[in-house]
Amino acid sequence: MAAWSHRAADAGLARRIAASLGVSEPLAAVLARSFPDEAEAERHLRPQLAHVSDPFAVGGLREAAERLVTAAAKGERIAILGDYDVDGVSSTAMLVHFLRRLGAKPEYFVPRRLEEGYGLSMAALERVLAEAKPQLFVALDCGTNSKPEVERLRAEGVDVIVVDHHVAKESRVTCTLVNPRVNDAEDAPWQTLCTAGLVFKLVHGVLKVLRLAGDERGTSIAVKDYLDLAALGTIADLVPLRTENRILAAHGLKALGEARRQGLRALIAVSGMEPGGVLSSVDVSYRIGPRINASGRLADASLPLRLLLSDDPADCLRDAAQLDAINRERQEIDKKVTEEAMAQAKAMGDLAGYVVHGDWHPGVVGIAAGKICRALDRPVIVLGKEGESAKGSGRSVPGTNLVEALGACADLLKTYGGHPMAVGVSLDVAAVEAFRARFNEAIQAQRLAGTVQADGRDIDIAHWIRPADVTDQLLDDLDLLQPYGEGNAEPVFGFKGFVFDRPPSPFGEGNFRHQVPLSGGRRLNFVAWRMADRIPELGKPVEMAVKLQWNRWQGRRTPQAEILDWRYAS
Repeated sequence: MAAWSHRAADAGLARRIAASLGVSEPLAAVLARSFPDEAEAERHLRPQLAHVSDPFAVGGLREAAERLVTAAAKGERIAILGDYDVDGVSSTAMLVHFLRRLGAKPEYFVPRRLEEGYGLSMAALERVLAEAKPQLFVALDCGTNSKPEVERLRAEGVDVIVVDHHVAKESRVTCTLVNPRVNDAEDAPWQTLCTAGLVFKLVHGVLKVLRLAGDERGTSIAVKDYLDLAALGTIADLVPLRTENRILAAHGLKALGEARRQGLRALIAVSGMEPGGVLSSVDVSYRIGPRINASGRLADASLPLRLLLSDDPADCLRDAAQLDAINRERQEIDKKVTEEAMAQAKAMGDLAGYVVHGDWHPGVVGIAAGKICRALDRPVIVLGKEGESAKGSGRSVPGTNLVEALGACADLLKTYGGHPMAVGVSLDVAAVEAFRARFNEAIQAQRLAGTVQADGRDIDIAHWIRPADVTDQLLDDLDLLQPYGEGNAEPVFGFKGFVFDRPPSPFGEGNFRHQVPLSGGRRLNFVAWRMADRIPELGKPVEMAVKLQWNRWQGRRTPQAEILDWRYAS
């Protein structure tokens, strides 16, 4: 059973928020725990596109925007290389589509994972130079740490723009760099944008350059047309859904649901959803995103790019079906790798951080790392084999910085990069054992330094309520908090003094459900996943930690409480 904690909100601030914003008292208490005043709470609860900051305030962005305008106007040869994950694919699709609207004819490239590796590698660059012979080269979601590759491009007389959000390991590359982690203040509202968010701002910046020059395209093309792709990359890349990320995710999810792009419409359909419906961040993270990622991991990530850029419904349905098939293949491989890697990690005992290594497909180790990280609540790096090299991915828990930990192991590594929550890494197989020990020490050092947050399996009770407090208004208000994600977790409520007057009903594989009447003939449905072996005794008061939401099904909605944990009342 998890440990429970509760930090009460400032009661006075909660009352002011409830009165000012017209929201229910429980939601006001949730907001009062995270925001210092009513204005900040409202900006979070009701994100406005008007609050997105001036794109020219982002370091390097105006220079990049002006260079793109020049290249499009002169008909220069433009090559765009984006990484093969959802962020890179979304970013590339966005910029290619936008530049085509300006009359340019950019060629796009994605690294071939097995032959060319991760990001802007020399192998990928040689292919770009041979096939596109660019005058302007744009790297998306990679390139911050590619100094030799950028120098090679410049030696060929190619201008270079890098748009990226990965941490710099050394001095900055010599080119036009748009990367807030390198250029901008730590408290800048765009500091945590992923590349899709930065490309959205770059599109905004180009339109501003055109507008200032009196070009009618600066007003006839709407930056809002790219909210869907910005949200796709933002939610899938697990960046904190606060400030500008929240604005892009909230408004972009609506655009994603509308599915105006034929490729997105087909992708949503093969993911088991209805185009034109309401999408959540979970739909992006667990349905749409994996189908885009699967192609880059097992095949060629140019397939989802072609899909997102196509206007032909038949082509889109064919490509979406192919992505779906690749994803099913990925799931089978992923299941086997995850089981083997998990067994290896558990055999190591209780460590601060884990490095596991096996003869696994390098394309699925990131998925395995994420699952094991969540299960063990520890940072995990899963390495596959490529000849004499071990290559893989790492995932972290909130408060533990993977880039910092890998920095302490840099002498053992060939390459590494990423951001605090997710990294890629390669090293010699012979160095894996030493890396395993050093990585564990580096994570332990962060824990001892007090920079690591509490155990993620602990439950933070946002507010204590009773079942009778579950009103339609509260559930409607909670919808305003969405999309949930990194930095904007779904609130957990504590129920006090609840008594099961009849046995809950088991269902499925180890689950149980229950139902209680509410006022006005309404009922609150409880559901507990994988807890049928722990059902409370009848008649004994219990406390429950629950998540509250509308359960929507076939056009109807009913109040639902998901039980995360329970304990007998003291």
